[in-house]
Amino acid sequence: MRIKFLFIGLLSVIIINVHAQTQTGKASYYADKFEGRTTANGEKYKHSKLSAAHRFLPFGTVVKVTNLKNGKSVELRINDRGPFVDGRIIDISKSAAERLDFIHDGIADVKVEVIDHGDGKGGGLTQPGYHKEVEEKEFYSIDVDRTKPKGFGVQIGLFQEMANLVRLTQNLKSSYKKKVTLLVKVVNEKKVYAIIIGEFPNREKALLFKKNVAKRYPDAFIVDYSKL
Repeated sequence: MRIKFLFIGLLSVIIINVHAQTQTGKASYYADKFEGRTTANGEKYKHSKLSAAHRFLPFGTVVKVTNLKNGKSVELRINDRGPFVDGRIIDISKSAAERLDFIHDGIADVKVEVIDHGDGKGGGLTQPGYHKEVEEKEFYSIDVDRTKPKGFGVQIGLFQEMANLVRLTQNLKSSYKKKVTLLVKVVNEKKVYAIIIGEFPNREKALLFKKNVAKRYPDAFIVDYSKL
């Protein structure tokens, strides 16, 4: 698949705050191979720690995760980003999965409740990390053009890592058959890339598209290209 990246200008600092109180969905846990690897907020993952990955809750947020099958609960601190698998809302450490008693099942239906909002230490970008390993060989054909998009778009998330950026762009173009624009900007003094889908002629059509992707990308929001 050929991916065309459309870049628009460099913007000043934009900070995104997302507040989700309760979610239900499926939880998975880190495989042993991730022991010692760096999480999205810069810490080292340890299976013995009660930590978790969430797509958009600020780093440092404390959540209570309850296994809906057996009622067992555990409190975890968010220090990573993920999981980026349809239907999964949180990845938890292995020791946390043991406490929730779903090691043998691999995944579990859970409820996630925010106990204490975090301070965002480590960045707090929307989906900046992705602890799934990159395949040994991945080839992409990339065309890069500057553009001046018109109308409205729907921003899906912010990224720093190119591998994650390219992979998601490919999936979005394949899934929604719409133009994908990459906006280069600065957040917390770091250059990041915002993925924006579509050039909708009015806000109403952009809103309809946002509603269609809300389940998969709950932190998506509408942007007016004329104001960027």
